Amino acid sequence: MIVHGFVQAGGGSTRFGTDKALVRLDGKTMLERTGELLASVCHDVTIVAAAGKYVDAPWPVIADRWPGQGPLGGILTALHYLRARDTADKTRDVERNPCSFALILSCDMPFLTTEFLRFLTDRALASEAAIIVPEASHRLEPLCACWCSASAAAIQAAFDAGGRKVTEAMKHVSMEVLDEADWKRFDTDGRLFWNMNTPADYEEAWRVLKERAARTDERAGPFDQTQGKQAPPQQG
Repeated sequence: MIVHGFVQAGGGSTRFGTDKALVRLDGKTMLERTGELLASVCHDVTIVAAAGKYVDAPWPVIADRWPGQGPLGGILTALHYLRARDTADKTRDVERNPCSFALILSCDMPFLTTEFLRFLTDRALASEAAIIVPEASHRLEPLCACWCSASAAAIQAAFDAGGRKVTEAMKHVSMEVLDEADWKRFDTDGRLFWNMNTPADYEEAWRVLKERAARTDERAGPFDQTQGKQAPPQQG
């Protein structure tokens, strides 16, 4: 089995004040940072977004089939897309490999690492569960998880029944939950799953990046404190 990467970029960014996927952090947009992370561990990368968005992105974009219905609609879009590819692939041994895995990431998590995502995908390929998901501070992280394409039908049934909360829909399939003992070694300062929701979070992300660079500049070279930084969006 192989793992396919999906960037979830269909949110409205209402609290942020502008499109989070396009804000720059250390010289790259969050869409680029997330896509490149996925490309480092996945067979390919696809963006799930509203129709017509990110036409200049370096990866293909598929339209969210349920726009405005929250992240569960975007997850289902990815799963159905991958399921259709599975069905169309006449070379696959469906009995031996009944599903492909989708590594689904939101585009607002600036401190994820290749090392952790490689660990996550390796666990998925060795697991019998339909979803392999980290748990941090007693909360599941479904937008940093591996989803088996065969889970699409059960997740769709939950969605059709009116469910929109991702963690509730996940209860309809088998899960392997990775707790702190599994992922803590990849988390140097407690921010592995931290995400940017507001302009203040954007400023905080820059502060953390500069602090990290200051600790490692002998190995990594000087850190450009201004490269790619935008003025924080104004709320109001």
